[in-house]
Amino acid sequence: MNLVGRRTANFIKSAARLEDVSRIFSRPLSDVGPNEPSIPPYEWRVETVDVKRARLLYQSRKRGMLENDLLLSTFAAKHLKTMDESLLNQYDLLLNVPSNDWDIYYWAVGNKPTPKEFQTKVMELLKQHVKNANKELRIRQPDLH
Repeated sequence: MNLVGRRTANFIKSAARLEDVSRIFSRPLSDVGPNEPSIPPYEWRVETVDVKRARLLYQSRKRGMLENDLLLSTFAAKHLKTMDESLLNQYDLLLNVPSNDWDIYYWAVGNKPTPKEFQTKVMELLKQHVKNANKELRIRQPDLH
């Protein structure tokens, strides 16, 4: 078999494996079996307002998906310093109660309706931030200092 024929055969085998993998990962959430690990509920600790701000800043920057890293880190840089304790608690709930970061993203951009328990002042601020009325460049996380 010539070089082109071997590469084509390998490509076809790779595509078939990719199709099998995509079938596994595209199953609906209702198909999650009993052997799937569950995410433990977040445990809140007593902390000062400064420690809470620092933790929320860290959690805003380290979400595990680029879309939320950019969205929440720029939101935190803009609003976290001026939030009172009530708003900090709302933001804390938003970051730590939903078990799926895509939910936060879809609520913020308006692709899914926000559940009643998350319809807060912080969510309103986040939705305004997403609209980016000032057309700010948000292609990287803001510097920490």
